[in-house]
Amino acid sequence: MTATRWARPAAGREPAGAALLAWLADPSAPGLCVVAGGPGCGKSALLAWLVGHGTRAGTGRERAVHAFAPLAGMGVRGAVWTLADQLGLVVRGPRDLLARLGADRRPVTVVLPDLHAAADPGALAELVLTLGAHDHVRLVVETRSGTDVHRQLADSRAAVMDLDEPRWTDEARRRSWHAPTASPDPQPPPMVVELDDPAALCGADPWQVTAAFEADQDEHGGLRAAWLRAGQSLCREQGSAERALVLLTALGDGADPRLRPELARLAAGADWHLKWSRIRGDMTPPWPGPVFAMTTAGLPAGQALLADHVGVPRTVRTTDGTPVGRLPQLPGPPVAFGVLTDSTLLALDDQGLLSQRTLPGAVRPTGIAALLDDGPTPAQRLTDTLQTHLARSPGTALSVTAGVVAVGAADGTVHSFTPGTPDEPARTAALHTGPVTALAALDLPVGDDGQTLPLLYSAGSDGQVRAWAPHTDPQPTSVAERTCPVTALTAAHTARGLVLAVAWADGLVEFRLLDDGETRHLWPGTAVHALALTAPGSLLMGTDDRLLCLRPR
Repeated sequence: MTATRWARPAAGREPAGAALLAWLADPSAPGLCVVAGGPGCGKSALLAWLVGHGTRAGTGRERAVHAFAPLAGMGVRGAVWTLADQLGLVVRGPRDLLARLGADRRPVTVVLPDLHAAADPGALAELVLTLGAHDHVRLVVETRSGTDVHRQLADSRAAVMDLDEPRWTDEARRRSWHAPTASPDPQPPPMVVELDDPAALCGADPWQVTAAFEADQDEHGGLRAAWLRAGQSLCREQGSAERALVLLTALGDGADPRLRPELARLAAGADWHLKWSRIRGDMTPPWPGPVFAMTTAGLPAGQALLADHVGVPRTVRTTDGTPVGRLPQLPGPPVAFGVLTDSTLLALDDQGLLSQRTLPGAVRPTGIAALLDDGPTPAQRLTDTLQTHLARSPGTALSVTAGVVAVGAADGTVHSFTPGTPDEPARTAALHTGPVTALAALDLPVGDDGQTLPLLYSAGSDGQVRAWAPHTDPQPTSVAERTCPVTALTAAHTARGLVLAVAWADGLVEFRLLDDGETRHLWPGTAVHALALTAPGSLLMGTDDRLLCLRPR
């Protein structure tokens, strides 16, 4: 690949630009570089030069800029959500961002202009220092000399570049550099947002709303908690109807009862209609807990099965989220569920092993039939086959229909088993680079005699969604592909036709109507761990703090 050619920085700042690039390439240099100086000395122009070149395609790893956030007027959460969006992460706040960056050891370079003009410079300086404690994170921060945050950062063993010092300017080039010298436009005063008014919130600058809610501890009828819960989505570029919808999905049942109908009215022009939501802390009906696995396939009509982070399965009504029942706790936290035709629940845990439970209402043979058939059931034979397979190759994903059981593996392969033929060897296809992260299976009708053929959709950490009918070769091209991993996948026959839904690690959820090629998008503002479809065509989304049911309009 041809190296990207960098233009010279403006106004004779070649020495400063060269020093920044040398700092980026020096593994022994401090992880924090503070670019300081007085007003109008060119700090912002130098950082704009660095970001402009560092974010271009083809820029070498040592000079790449992975995220930047202009901090003028911005609060801590606004900065965190801006950086998370650019890094392909979904985070609630600073603690989440720090945890995610701490767990991922890939080098990251972050540029933060205008720290001195932020809504809360001191708190952001603390965030900068905490981020800088990670040896794989590089930060370039601009601040005005003589400010409190300048002194706070300069005392932290940071590399400091004061552009008022002559050594950072080539005077001959500065004299030959001609540019307009118009005075900068005066900055308008911050807009005052009525924080009790949903319409005002949805139409205002979301960064100013976020900063205002950070500074104001009043709950404003529940709007503050909802905004901070879904703020990473609310701060995205979007219309006021879409923003009202996202805010509505995060509103708890303890909020002012006038807010929900008002937000629903404001969201009437959005692509989605919220049927119901259950939020952490809700009481009527109660929030069912974090959702890490979920399915509607193989269950009685109108029910969904979901499990939390410790492996407790619960059933809820898909009409309103009301609890129906609870099963005994599984051996480990499940990553996926599947239900066989005899109501045997198969659960794949986070260690790649399979366990089983029997759903309430399952029919079992009695009397003479039970005496004549005292051997293992077909479901037990299939389960034994799967457990033997997973003991050799732990699974990372699972999907079940009447016609197929499929498991994914860490090496990117998918293995297909046919119920009723436990001795038949598995069919295998290599579909991904890296682990399989989710599977969805369908039985497609062929002819009028009730016969079906299985169709599998698999998703991986490589960001691809692939289709494979186990009796043929996989499709050569992906059904969907993005630059971040897939976190959840579901497919089903619905009243709207064949539907595929995909959740990605950066927070995007896609709803694909496969029969007509239409796709709907939603950013709920939280990481989605599980998806399920209802027969009428609504989409269930499970997260750490929400269970949502939405219908595309």
